[in-house]
Amino acid sequence: MLRPTGSWVALITPFAEGGTVDVAGFRRLIDFHLAHGTDGLLLCGSTGEPTLLSSDEKRLIFDQVLPYARGKIPVFVGTTCGSTAETVELSRYAQGAGADGLLLVVPPYSAPPQEAIYRHFRTVAEAVDLPVAVYNNPSRVGANIDAETVIRLAEVPNIVADKEAMPNVAQLATIMRAVGDRLHLLCCDYPGYSLILPTLALGGHGTANVAGNVIPEEMAAMSRPWRCFEDVQRSRELYFRYLPLLSAMYSVSNPVPVKAAVGLLGLPAGPVRRPLLEMDPERLRKLDALLIELGVKQKYGAAG
Repeated sequence: MLRPTGSWVALITPFAEGGTVDVAGFRRLIDFHLAHGTDGLLLCGSTGEPTLLSSDEKRLIFDQVLPYARGKIPVFVGTTCGSTAETVELSRYAQGAGADGLLLVVPPYSAPPQEAIYRHFRTVAEAVDLPVAVYNNPSRVGANIDAETVIRLAEVPNIVADKEAMPNVAQLATIMRAVGDRLHLLCCDYPGYSLILPTLALGGHGTANVAGNVIPEEMAAMSRPWRCFEDVQRSRELYFRYLPLLSAMYSVSNPVPVKAAVGLLGLPAGPVRRPLLEMDPERLRKLDALLIELGVKQKYGAAG
């Protein structure tokens, strides 16, 4: 089964004029990542505004975008709904549409206990014939997936990866010690947690990141598992160079800054959906200046 490794970019959802899903824009973004070394894409993850998409829009994205990516770049899709039954239904739909795997978070707002979290993920995983990545993001959903629960989930044959977005390196170490390569460990790129270097140092397998929307080649190089000291040096140098950009990507609620940055590069993005608001003009000006200072706009901009 496919086990995510390297840089998996949490893709934005581009919107066309009038607020509809921009299917042609999705295809342009896929081509962009194919040209710049991204290892895989995460569709309808938290960066894709999934809670602001209707069920029909998610199905439209699966139907129109997955066939375009098929055989070119692997795509895991977010299918979490409010209940286990709804999540199973959407997950089976994604499988039929050609998804390469699923990305599942704890259903938000309900804050279930650990046994309920375990049963939810196991039920969804057993309902499909796809690899499944567990996504631990307690700041968004209100519940942590404890290390012991992740270790139990690693026994489910098609649960193949764990993306961690929480500020506890000890949890990463506990998981890695118990599961080794049976479960690929990825982390987020939020600099407030600064998990990239510790994850790779522990033997982790890469990142599921936001910044790859803007610096795909750099995130691909930064996220490669470490096999020698040159890998360590490469990741460290890239991390420190692009740390200001990582910080900018989280300067206001995700995905507001990253959609703004993608738009500044002349790539399909469109607005964020309400209740989110666009970046204010001063923040946007500073973001544009940073993209220029780091050479990102010159390298990846539509005219670059």
